[in-house]
Amino acid sequence: MGAGVGYQRLGRRRLMIVALSFLLLVISFTCDILTGPAQLPLSDILSTIWSPDSASDSLRTIIWTFRFPTALMALLVGASLGVAGAEMQTILNNPLASPFTLGISAAASFGAALALVFGAGTFVFASTLLVPGFAFASALFGAMMIYGIGRMRGGSTETLIVGGVALHFIFSSGVAFLQYVASDDTLQAIVFWIFGSLQGATWSKVAILCVVLSAAMSLLATQAWRLTALRLGDIQARSMGVDVDRLRLQTLALISILTATAVCFTGAIGFVGLVAPHLSRASVGEDQRYFLPLSALYGALLVSVAAVICKLAIPGAIFPIGIATAALGAPFFAALALLKRRAYW
Repeated sequence: MGAGVGYQRLGRRRLMIVALSFLLLVISFTCDILTGPAQLPLSDILSTIWSPDSASDSLRTIIWTFRFPTALMALLVGASLGVAGAEMQTILNNPLASPFTLGISAAASFGAALALVFGAGTFVFASTLLVPGFAFASALFGAMMIYGIGRMRGGSTETLIVGGVALHFIFSSGVAFLQYVASDDTLQAIVFWIFGSLQGATWSKVAILCVVLSAAMSLLATQAWRLTALRLGDIQARSMGVDVDRLRLQTLALISILTATAVCFTGAIGFVGLVAPHLSRASVGEDQRYFLPLSALYGALLVSVAAVICKLAIPGAIFPIGIATAALGAPFFAALALLKRRAYW
């Protein structure tokens, strides 16, 4: 009876943490919409949100064409990277695993740089179609290479990590070469893309990422108990009837598609996939029923807060969001190193 009561209390505590995180996310999302280069009165913003038809064309454009999709993209990208990082750390049993660890973000950067160097002057829609398309294809290609290596070697964590690190350096060297041969304007565009930006957000991109994230979350939720068992170790998971190698490779394929979709629209935004899972694990433990959604919430919150910081840091300027996420993430890992003795990682 005592154990049952304790379990119920633990469940309520976890739900309260998730609810509080959601509330903080709503506050951050609201601040993201209220801030921007155009200094607008709060009353005008609220009236435009609640009654867009009665607002002026300029106000309606600022709020509904720029701020709303940008704020939503921040939430979706952060949630996607948080989920991807959480499941990478789960399947690899490595606290430093993230989309960067396996080279997926580096592959996306290479694809974007390739499009900017060889396509920006040839295709009119290079910045809107070609760059995201090349970034997605390159990220997916890198993920397929890792998946293929994993299948050949049985899907072991060591093989996936080593293969991912190798691909990271291969694609990073490719980006460095393209930066070397690029013109000054193209070089600036490559660097800006690598740092990450939400400025290209549109409603169509928001819809695409929303569908992919929803599908990924739904599929991962069906594997929640198996992924939780995987954290007990391969031997223990197999004794519980889990096909460890198949689960690891299937999850890798799913989160690779999710990561590729996220970074192709915004560029490589660092630290989110590392920080969000650790915060979630410290808050609710390894139970995937809570760990997965909370990782998504923490990832969304981190990017949303970073977006607000970018607007306030240099008013009127476009500040790469990757710099802000790195500034937020670096102190966290310094603290994590000092608290290494704690059991949650």
